[in-house]
Amino acid sequence: MPRQATDAGPLGLLGGTFDPIHFGHLRLAEEAREALQLEQVALIPAGSPPHRGMPQSPASARLAMVELAAAGNAGFMVDAGEVFAEGPSYTVLTLERLRAQHGPARPLVLILGADAFAGLPGWHRWQDLFELAHVAVANRPGYAPHGRRWPATLSQELDAACAGRIATDPAVLRQSPAGKIVPFDMTPLAISASLIRDLIRSGHSARYLLPDPVLDYIGLHHLYCKT
Repeated sequence: MPRQATDAGPLGLLGGTFDPIHFGHLRLAEEAREALQLEQVALIPAGSPPHRGMPQSPASARLAMVELAAAGNAGFMVDAGEVFAEGPSYTVLTLERLRAQHGPARPLVLILGADAFAGLPGWHRWQDLFELAHVAVANRPGYAPHGRRWPATLSQELDAACAGRIATDPAVLRQSPAGKIVPFDMTPLAISASLIRDLIRSGHSARYLLPDPVLDYIGLHHLYCKT
């Protein structure tokens, strides 16, 4: 995609099932915003995620929890488009919608974990992603810093797609609307939504793993409890 000037700064895009959203998600969004010099990060709860089973809580509840978690942080915004969309929440379709919404010039930055990035060749129309957005790859807990492990560990197909795209200076994200791959480091937080669901289901406390308003919402609506 050709370089185009824009007054709007790069917008980070962090999608997920968020079942429920927790401090690992929020810390990733915050560190991506700072490390990549993003104007904001849009948190995008999936409606019907195509790569996993159906979420345990309804999309409306997951959206409400994301809104509670993002409240008070001007660096975050919530995009509800996938919650109300028909059909599976394929990333490429989300990016096409957001590109139409934000225009052809604004830099969009898709935030992925290293494991998700390595699995891109299995995604729907994955090669089109680079025409619609930049990709920021977060170093995940338990892995060596990416300078010592990728792109050497990528599949041949993805390695070829990365050629000429990888950059280390986040300033490049402002120079074009899409097409670059920028790695960044994140603080390891070994928190998972499945752990939180299991704790709640077994009657144990999940406090301090996710924001209190989200935990209160879960309790109020009896989410993840034994049926």
